[in-house]
Amino acid sequence: MAASAWADYRRLLAYVRPYWKPFLLASLVMAVYGATDAMFAALMKPMLDEGFVARDPDMIRLVPLLLILLFVFRGLTGFASSYGMNWIGRRVIETLRGELFRKLVRLPVAFYDRNSTGDLVARLIYHVEQVAQASTNAVTILIRDSFTVIFLLAWMFLINGWLALLFLVIGPVMAWLIRSVSRRLREVNRRIQDSMGDVTHLAEEAVAGQRVVKAFGGEAVEVAAFDAVNRKNRSLQMKMTATSTLSVQLVQLLGAITFALVIWLATRHPDAGDISAGDFVSFITAMMLLMPPLKRLTSVNASLQRGIAAASSLFGLLDETPETDTGTKACERAQGRLEFEQVRFRYGADQPPVLEDVSFSVEPGQTVAIVGRSGSGKSTLANLIPRFYEPGSGRIRLDGIDLHDYRLADLRRQIALVGQEVVLFNDTVARNIAYGQCQDAPRAAIERAAELASAMDFIRELPQGLDTPVGEHGLLLSGGQRQRIAIARALLKDAPILILDEATSALDSESERAIQAALERLMQGRTTLVIAHRLSTVERADCILVLDQGRVVEAGRHAELLAREGHYASLYRLQFSDRDIPPA
Repeated sequence: MAASAWADYRRLLAYVRPYWKPFLLASLVMAVYGATDAMFAALMKPMLDEGFVARDPDMIRLVPLLLILLFVFRGLTGFASSYGMNWIGRRVIETLRGELFRKLVRLPVAFYDRNSTGDLVARLIYHVEQVAQASTNAVTILIRDSFTVIFLLAWMFLINGWLALLFLVIGPVMAWLIRSVSRRLREVNRRIQDSMGDVTHLAEEAVAGQRVVKAFGGEAVEVAAFDAVNRKNRSLQMKMTATSTLSVQLVQLLGAITFALVIWLATRHPDAGDISAGDFVSFITAMMLLMPPLKRLTSVNASLQRGIAAASSLFGLLDETPETDTGTKACERAQGRLEFEQVRFRYGADQPPVLEDVSFSVEPGQTVAIVGRSGSGKSTLANLIPRFYEPGSGRIRLDGIDLHDYRLADLRRQIALVGQEVVLFNDTVARNIAYGQCQDAPRAAIERAAELASAMDFIRELPQGLDTPVGEHGLLLSGGQRQRIAIARALLKDAPILILDEATSALDSESERAIQAALERLMQGRTTLVIAHRLSTVERADCILVLDQGRVVEAGRHAELLAREGHYASLYRLQFSDRDIPPA
């Protein structure tokens, strides 16, 4: 096993360490279970020598009873050891999945920009199960079958040492064979896990975007793409099966050769000594009983390598750096004064700048609109305020204090966000409004927020009112209804800073007018940043910032900017070419 693989496996076994007492007990029971095969082989000697040959009546009565008791004992120890090890395995899975999920919710937004959802879900579901195979199921086989082999070999040496030596000769050959296929199995399994991420990713995309797939006739394209990754996954699985099966068959062939040599030596060769019929049958029985555990010990290598490859993938995710939170400043409720000072940002060192020397300030309670062409950096600017991303240089202050000085949870408690794509969870309307820090909000407060968001009218018509499930991603509701629930969520949070990121751009004109009143109520008394494509929604803002290629090229009120005949006026003309621009 390579050094890195051994390090991953040792780290994996650390998850078993908290359960060392039940693990030790299960291991002892497995050792006892391993001895039962040798006991069965040992019973063959008196059964033949004293039962069939000597016709001893006491032994004739005793051997069947001992056989029954032996298999009852074997059944009890087998059940206890398997149950114990599986109990540990499910605990390991629970712990690992919990750690992975806690890591996922604490990773920065930039991490999700680089990794597909399908790959992350595959790690959380599929890879963890593979790890369980390595941490407990494979260990069960290693311990139980190793003891079985040891006890059977010991019994064979007691019967005839010369014949048993054959197995000591064949052992190193088997070990070399197992070692030679380990690296191949590990590499194939790593590629299989990557392939499973691709399969999950494509399936999720096709299911989530099924309306687009149908509308644009993309069924054949999606099926072809899925068939390609599906074939790749099948091919890799068959490579693993071929490697694993071939190694098992070679081990069995070596065992058969050894078996044939034993029969020849026992019957023809003088070095075998003088053995009775009972000794010979007992020896052959022990040899036959050796084959299944040897086969499992060989096969377990594939499972072990699968688990190690999966563990490497999981530990890579667990070792990702979470969001940095070095702030110490507590904040119950901010006043809401925001300042940007020469802020620069790019998504990667090799990427072009998205924001360049952005500077502006917003007083508490003011509304600032951020407009510009697509790709000008509007949403990126807003994402810097809750620290979804970190600026490359420059400073952003809240109430005169750098955002990095605030504790991250306290900073985000000051901000409510209503975006173009409303995220609703597969839960009730009430739980989607009272989400996160507001989950214990009183029922009356939830209803009040829904009323202010103009949402109670349609909520009352739902089958269970506020207790109606909204479905996956809120698909049981219309776009306007989802938007009003998002506004109610922001109202209930009652944060001093509000970010509206294209909050009405996905709605038709009628829905937009109905929601605009709810947004105006939401904006009252709050520092508000409105990111808008429709300029008609920002005409009453206290200040409008015009971004172009990541720079603030204009700033002022609506009438002032029109009078300048600059970027803003050009954008306004593009949207309202059929209307006369009013004089400044």
